[in-house]
Amino acid sequence: MAKKLVSGGSPYEPKLGYSRAVVQGNWCFIAGTTGADPVTKTFPESAELQARNALATIKTVLEGEGFTLNDVVRASYIITDAALLEEIAPALGDAFGDIRPAATMIVAGLVNPAMKVEIEVTALRG
Repeated sequence: MAKKLVSGGSPYEPKLGYSRAVVQGNWCFIAGTTGADPVTKTFPESAELQARNALATIKTVLEGEGFTLNDVVRASYIITDAALLEEIAPALGDAFGDIRPAATMIVAGLVNPAMKVEIEVTALRG
């Protein structure tokens, strides 16, 4: 079973040795995705908008590889402050409310102070 490395075009991928996603068989592993605005490449002040941007990127990558959000079986959320949970909840509920993947939420610092949320998912097709 061949492993496919999917690039998102970030200059950090080769520098840091990672892929936006890895597809192997019916599995798709999406790397931690932050919520920069897709046009300006800047981070909105709103954690909810950052979560929605990250989820849109994840959805685009999944669909580009023949998966959908419905295939997501695992999600990990990293937020920089526990108080952001209520702010990002609507975005997570809109994306995964009916799918309900197994999930973990962690409060931790991220590499850029403008980042408030990072989302990583695993999808299983079929």
